[in-house]
Amino acid sequence: MKHVGKMKNNSARVVVAYRTLPGDAHSALVVGTQGLTDSYHDTLMTVIESDSGQQANELADALASRRFPDGSNMLAYLHSNGHLRKVPTNTVLMTPDTQTQIQLDKLNELIAEQKGITIEDLAVTDGTQETKKDAAKKKAESKPVDGIDTTVMTAAEMRSKADALYKEASKLRKEADDLDPPKSKIKKVAATVE
Repeated sequence: MKHVGKMKNNSARVVVAYRTLPGDAHSALVVGTQGLTDSYHDTLMTVIESDSGQQANELADALASRRFPDGSNMLAYLHSNGHLRKVPTNTVLMTPDTQTQIQLDKLNELIAEQKGITIEDLAVTDGTQETKKDAAKKKAESKPVDGIDTTVMTAAEMRSKADALYKEASKLRKEADDLDPPKSKIKKVAATVE
């Protein structure tokens, strides 16, 4: 199972939210699972085991769009409550199954090699920093269809864009209704008294 591991020094169970950090490719952000209440731990593990959790390159992408039982955003909660810890990648052992262990720094090297990029390029950025290879890939993947940009986006980006478009549509609908109020579809029936 992806994203799960333990610390080398004390075998404390962790989940890896980010395998590398921008500007610090030899550090990761992890969540110690023992510091969570049972319901939060179980919810976190359900997300990790889900298809979206297992398909996410970085677990944080899946956490950003999911909620804990109290309704709080998972990634925001973990951050604001001090559950995300920055640790050196060579201190984390990834344990995808009971028989396999690999240091996170070695795993990052393998992933970077397979993708043909450097370890520094693995780090998720805020969008302002972009490697030349990423920019070329996005341009190649972006094929306008009927004037719509179809650049590959994450699920969180799609939801954010959908929310923005919904708000814009609502605003335009209100402005249109203010200019020319819609006609009522309810026909008034004159009551006749006999």
